[in-house]
Amino acid sequence: MQSHLLGTEHWLAVLRIGIGLWWLESWRHKDKRAWLERGAGIDWAASVAEKHPWALVRSAFSRLVLPRRRAASYLVVFGELAIGLGLTLGFLTPVAAGAGLILNVAYFILMIKDWAEQGQNSMMALIEVVVLGTAAWQAWSLDAALGLF
Repeated sequence: MQSHLLGTEHWLAVLRIGIGLWWLESWRHKDKRAWLERGAGIDWAASVAEKHPWALVRSAFSRLVLPRRRAASYLVVFGELAIGLGLTLGFLTPVAAGAGLILNVAYFILMIKDWAEQGQNSMMALIEVVVLGTAAWQAWSLDAALGLF
Protein backbone atom coordinates (compact mmCIF):
# COMPACT_ATOMS: atom_id res chain seq x y z
CA MET A 1 0.00 0.00 0.00
CA GLN A 2 1.29 3.46 -0.93
CA SER A 3 2.06 5.70 2.08
CA HIS A 4 0.83 8.87 0.38
CA LEU A 5 -1.47 9.74 -2.48
CA LEU A 6 0.92 11.98 -4.41
CA GLY A 7 4.53 11.66 -5.45
CA THR A 8 7.24 13.97 -4.17
CA GLU A 9 7.16 16.06 -7.37
CA HIS A 10 3.47 16.77 -6.74
CA TRP A 11 4.06 17.88 -3.14
CA LEU A 12 6.82 20.17 -4.42
CA ALA A 13 4.32 21.54 -6.94
CA VAL A 14 1.92 22.23 -4.05
CA LEU A 15 4.71 24.18 -2.33
CA ARG A 16 5.51 26.07 -5.57
CA ILE A 17 1.86 26.94 -6.18
CA GLY A 18 1.43 28.00 -2.55
CA ILE A 19 4.33 30.46 -2.71
CA GLY A 20 3.00 31.72 -6.04
CA LEU A 21 -0.37 32.39 -4.45
CA TRP A 22 1.39 34.19 -1.58
CA TRP A 23 3.04 36.52 -4.14
CA LEU A 24 -0.30 37.06 -5.89
CA GLU A 25 -1.87 38.01 -2.56
CA SER A 26 0.97 40.48 -1.95
CA TRP A 27 0.18 42.01 -5.34
CA ARG A 28 -3.61 41.91 -4.82
CA HIS A 29 -3.65 43.79 -1.55
CA LYS A 30 -1.45 46.65 -2.80
CA ASP A 31 -3.12 49.96 -3.58
CA LYS A 32 -1.80 49.93 -7.14
CA ARG A 33 -3.05 53.41 -7.92
CA ALA A 34 -1.15 54.86 -4.96
CA TRP A 35 1.96 52.86 -5.86
CA LEU A 36 1.96 53.70 -9.56
CA GLU A 37 0.67 57.28 -9.53
CA ARG A 38 2.18 58.60 -6.31
CA GLY A 39 4.96 56.15 -5.48
CA ALA A 40 3.38 55.58 -2.06
CA GLY A 41 5.20 52.29 -1.49
CA ILE A 42 8.54 53.87 -2.34
CA ASP A 43 7.80 56.76 0.05
CA TRP A 44 7.16 54.24 2.83
CA ALA A 45 10.30 52.26 1.96
CA ALA A 46 12.32 55.51 1.92
CA SER A 47 11.14 56.28 5.46
CA VAL A 48 12.33 52.81 6.53
CA ALA A 49 15.63 53.10 4.65
CA GLU A 50 16.53 56.51 6.11
CA LYS A 51 16.40 55.01 9.64
CA HIS A 52 18.21 51.82 8.66
CA PRO A 53 21.13 50.87 10.95
CA TRP A 54 23.37 50.05 7.98
CA ALA A 55 24.85 53.01 6.12
CA LEU A 56 25.15 50.90 2.97
CA VAL A 57 21.38 50.37 2.84
CA ARG A 58 20.66 54.07 3.45
CA SER A 59 23.13 55.09 0.76
CA ALA A 60 22.08 52.46 -1.79
CA PHE A 61 18.40 53.28 -1.41
CA SER A 62 18.94 57.02 -1.82
CA ARG A 63 21.25 56.54 -4.81
CA LEU A 64 19.55 53.67 -6.63
CA VAL A 65 15.85 53.72 -5.77
CA LEU A 66 14.83 57.30 -5.00
CA PRO A 67 16.04 58.79 -8.29
CA ARG A 68 14.06 56.05 -10.06
CA ARG A 69 11.00 56.02 -7.82
CA ARG A 70 8.49 55.56 -10.65
CA ALA A 71 10.45 52.69 -12.23
CA ALA A 72 10.92 51.13 -8.77
CA SER A 73 7.18 51.32 -8.10
CA TYR A 74 6.40 49.58 -11.39
CA LEU A 75 9.13 47.02 -10.77
CA VAL A 76 7.71 46.06 -7.37
CA VAL A 77 4.05 46.01 -8.40
CA PHE A 78 4.46 44.16 -11.68
CA GLY A 79 7.39 42.09 -10.40
CA GLU A 80 5.22 40.65 -7.64
CA LEU A 81 2.48 39.89 -10.18
CA ALA A 82 4.92 38.21 -12.59
CA ILE A 83 6.54 36.18 -9.80
CA GLY A 84 3.13 35.09 -8.51
CA LEU A 85 1.88 34.05 -11.93
CA GLY A 86 5.16 32.34 -12.83
CA LEU A 87 5.22 30.25 -9.67
CA THR A 88 1.50 29.49 -9.57
CA LEU A 89 1.32 28.44 -13.21
CA GLY A 90 4.81 26.97 -13.25
CA PHE A 91 5.89 29.13 -16.18
CA LEU A 92 9.56 30.12 -16.36
CA THR A 93 9.61 28.82 -12.81
CA PRO A 94 13.37 29.12 -12.14
CA VAL A 95 13.26 32.75 -13.28
CA ALA A 96 10.20 33.49 -11.13
CA ALA A 97 11.69 31.72 -8.08
CA GLY A 98 15.02 33.51 -8.54
CA ALA A 99 13.30 36.90 -8.85
CA GLY A 100 11.19 36.13 -5.79
CA LEU A 101 14.29 35.19 -3.84
CA ILE A 102 15.98 38.46 -4.81
CA LEU A 103 12.94 40.51 -3.77
CA ASN A 104 12.54 38.63 -0.49
CA VAL A 105 16.22 39.12 0.38
CA ALA A 106 15.93 42.83 -0.50
CA TYR A 107 12.79 43.17 1.64
CA PHE A 108 14.49 41.24 4.45
CA ILE A 109 17.52 43.55 4.42
CA LEU A 110 15.43 46.72 4.16
CA MET A 111 13.23 45.74 7.09
CA ILE A 112 15.97 44.29 9.28
CA LYS A 113 14.31 45.60 12.46
CA ASP A 114 10.73 44.46 11.71
CA TRP A 115 10.59 40.90 13.03
CA ALA A 116 7.03 40.26 11.80
CA GLU A 117 8.11 40.95 8.23
CA GLN A 118 11.34 39.01 8.73
CA GLY A 119 9.44 35.81 9.39
CA GLN A 120 7.40 36.17 6.22
CA ASN A 121 10.37 37.08 4.03
CA SER A 122 12.63 34.37 5.42
CA MET A 123 9.96 31.67 4.95
CA MET A 124 9.21 32.85 1.41
CA ALA A 125 12.94 32.87 0.59
CA LEU A 126 13.33 29.38 2.04
CA ILE A 127 10.49 28.06 -0.12
CA GLU A 128 12.00 29.70 -3.20
CA VAL A 129 15.34 28.01 -2.47
CA VAL A 130 13.51 24.66 -2.18
CA VAL A 131 11.67 25.33 -5.47
CA LEU A 132 14.98 26.07 -7.19
CA GLY A 133 16.93 23.26 -5.52
CA THR A 134 14.38 20.55 -6.25
CA ALA A 135 13.24 21.64 -9.72
CA ALA A 136 9.70 21.99 -8.38
CA TRP A 137 8.38 22.67 -11.87
CA GLN A 138 8.36 18.99 -12.87
CA ALA A 139 4.65 18.52 -12.09
CA TRP A 140 1.55 20.62 -12.64
CA SER A 141 3.40 23.32 -14.55
CA LEU A 142 3.48 24.94 -17.95
CA ASP A 143 7.23 24.37 -17.90
CA ALA A 144 6.70 20.59 -17.77
CA ALA A 145 3.92 20.71 -20.36
CA LEU A 146 6.11 22.73 -22.74
CA GLY A 147 9.27 20.72 -22.02
CA LEU A 148 11.15 23.70 -20.61
CA PHE A 149 14.06 23.31 -18.21
